[in-house]
Amino acid sequence: MPPDPTDPAILARRTTPHQRLVDALSIEAWPLPLSLLPPGSALVGGAVRDGLLGRLRERPDLDLVVPGDGLAMSRRLARELGGTAVVLDPERSIGRLVLQGWTIDLARQRGDTLVEDLARRDFTINALAVALPLAGQPLALVDPLGGMEDLRQRRLRAIAEANLLDDPLRLLRGPRLAAELGFTMTPETWDWTVRHRARLGSVAGERVLAELLRLVEADDGARGVDLLVRGGLLDSWIAPSASSAPAAFAVAHPSPLLPPATHLTPEAARLRGLTEAEARSALPIARLAALLDESTLRALRASNKLRSRCRQLRRWRQRLVALDRADQGLGGLPEAEQLELHRQLEGDLPALLLDLTPSQAAAALRRWRDPEDPLFHPRPPVDGLELQKALGLPPGPRLGRLLDHLMRERAFGRLPRHDPADSRTLQLARRWIAATADSLP
Repeated sequence: MPPDPTDPAILARRTTPHQRLVDALSIEAWPLPLSLLPPGSALVGGAVRDGLLGRLRERPDLDLVVPGDGLAMSRRLARELGGTAVVLDPERSIGRLVLQGWTIDLARQRGDTLVEDLARRDFTINALAVALPLAGQPLALVDPLGGMEDLRQRRLRAIAEANLLDDPLRLLRGPRLAAELGFTMTPETWDWTVRHRARLGSVAGERVLAELLRLVEADDGARGVDLLVRGGLLDSWIAPSASSAPAAFAVAHPSPLLPPATHLTPEAARLRGLTEAEARSALPIARLAALLDESTLRALRASNKLRSRCRQLRRWRQRLVALDRADQGLGGLPEAEQLELHRQLEGDLPALLLDLTPSQAAAALRRWRDPEDPLFHPRPPVDGLELQKALGLPPGPRLGRLLDHLMRERAFGRLPRHDPADSRTLQLARRWIAATADSLP
């Protein structure tokens, strides 16, 4: 039976990219009435690109170019519509309007025309614009540099070498977009990126880190990391001594010390039994820990929490790779180290499991998903205050050591998970106190 020509799926395939873009943008749902914008305003950048690619979020960030003072306009619109205005770049007259959960950036047009403004952007696929219509007029797609054809070819092409240098962070944006979109950088674009990589050292660390975080979060983040390493794009940020550090060495060279970051893919996560949600959490931190060492993260002004997560993950990756009993996975570690590992990586264990075999990872995941597992989620079996009262112990280091001992005994099954009235726990505690009476303060 032939397909129904009125089927929505058939109709969708017949629509033009322009019509799909119009439908995706849903301008009627914007909280900003177009009548409040001056003639000549245009939507530019990622929202146009992603709308054409069919990957636009329900409430996308909007970048508007206006023929006037964008900063003053954002303030005026905030007053009129009850939103909040944020100064982004006073020199270039860029302001942000936060309104009803939407983020709308307004920037003064650079040059005398919209085409001149687009010609100053980074990549052709970002130099697409939608001229916002006057009442009763249709949307007009503006593509002066062949961005539509590059979208069709899944190609990332810089507009000009000078454009990349206008803001050196654009040298990182290429690999990030390639990782996010699954596009290929043109040879000329790649040559320019590598040639000027030292310019990235002049960019504020916070901006570099923000770009890297987006790169490692991409589905194809492993390929993005590979581009960074092959091009030496972070050489100006990585300390000279880092070339001998296991974390940097793991990415740059195949080595027996650590697996390369190129194995940190969604497919590898699926093979190890990670759910999509677990993979979305595990892959970015695993890639970042493989890419950047402690000194580089500090130079990029990463938070203490992020540095700690990466540090612990690197430490245990190195320990597992160096383990003589690697065929046993996590179980090949001595008890004390197993307990320490699970205390430090309780939230990030799936990121470490990417380095294990699929069978080892699957077995560990089953236990990690059980919040009551005494090893994978170690907790003392009894509250410290209750233990003090029951045994007449004063607070201090000895009480802490006793709690650690009881936690270890429970983690490895020598103390039952469920101990009514804590009878077995107290019995074991008294035995430990007696055995250590002469050796501990």
